[in-house]
Amino acid sequence: MDPASQDINLNSPNKGLDVDHSDNLSDGHVEGAVRNAANPLPPGLTEEEAEELRTELTKVEEEINTLRQVLSAKERHAIELKRKLGLSPLNELKQNLTKSWQDVQTSNAYVKTTEKLGEWNERVSSSDLYLSASATLDDITHSEAYKKTQETLSQAGQKTSAALTTVGSAISKKLGDMRNSATFKSFEDKMGNLKVSTPAQVCFTDV
Repeated sequence: MDPASQDINLNSPNKGLDVDHSDNLSDGHVEGAVRNAANPLPPGLTEEEAEELRTELTKVEEEINTLRQVLSAKERHAIELKRKLGLSPLNELKQNLTKSWQDVQTSNAYVKTTEKLGEWNERVSSSDLYLSASATLDDITHSEAYKKTQETLSQAGQKTSAALTTVGSAISKKLGDMRNSATFKSFEDKMGNLKVSTPAQVCFTDV
């Protein structure tokens, strides 16, 4: 290196040292060349503009990370407040469902659908076919045949109930008569004598 390029100031911190920036410049050029080769710049964009965009992108990404951290801290704080208020996830779900249903009921689509169904119901109710069917059904319910059928079914039910009651009473009476008959009493006496004599026979046999 030319001695004239050396720092001859005795008070300089670089005294006696060779100052050569050629290596730094070459490293910067090499790094820029490698970066440009890996990510070629779009047409019309200079290296200075690309560097400004990279700097701005770095700042935006840092801001996003900061906002994520703040949001996470706020969510933890909200969970802690809900815990202190006794708001369980189930209660919160019920509240959300209730609010969602209220939102649905007040939505334009729900209101329009309700109005449309009301119009259809009114049209069907006022149609000739519906009125004719209603009149026919009313005529049937008030007809003599319908009334007679109802009376017949009612009488049949009453008769069936009375018949079952009569049969039950007859069976009970028959069983009572059998128990009071001489044959049944004689049978009971024989069974009683058998019960009494059996233990005695067993005891005699053992002796």
